[in-house]
Amino acid sequence: MKDLVCKICTIKLVEAAYARAWWFRLVRGPLRLAMLLLGRVYGADLNAYSVRSPACRGCPRLVKLELKEKSALFRLLNNLVNPYFDRLIERLLTEREMQEAKDFAGRAVRGGTEDDKHDEKHL
Repeated sequence: MKDLVCKICTIKLVEAAYARAWWFRLVRGPLRLAMLLLGRVYGADLNAYSVRSPACRGCPRLVKLELKEKSALFRLLNNLVNPYFDRLIERLLTEREMQEAKDFAGRAVRGGTEDDKHDEKHL
């Protein structure tokens, strides 16, 4: 079993971005669906990671990590798109929101987020 190491919580970032910009769903949605489809094609095993927090179950980062290992096509696409996506997130969110996502990720990998829940539709 692989240890899940997250420096920043993707779901927290997405929740904040959705609240700040209605159109962010239009940008993220097709990218997320493509990643999930590739995950099925390449047999991404989400159970390969030890997830210590219930808030992390079903996180799209698990699919992304599996695809980075299994798919050269995904690595290429991720290298092309991810820098722009990261810049967009950084422009949309405040430093405080970014720090909260980092703090949450730190707690989550230690299993300390039992009371914190994510909205299922953001996964």
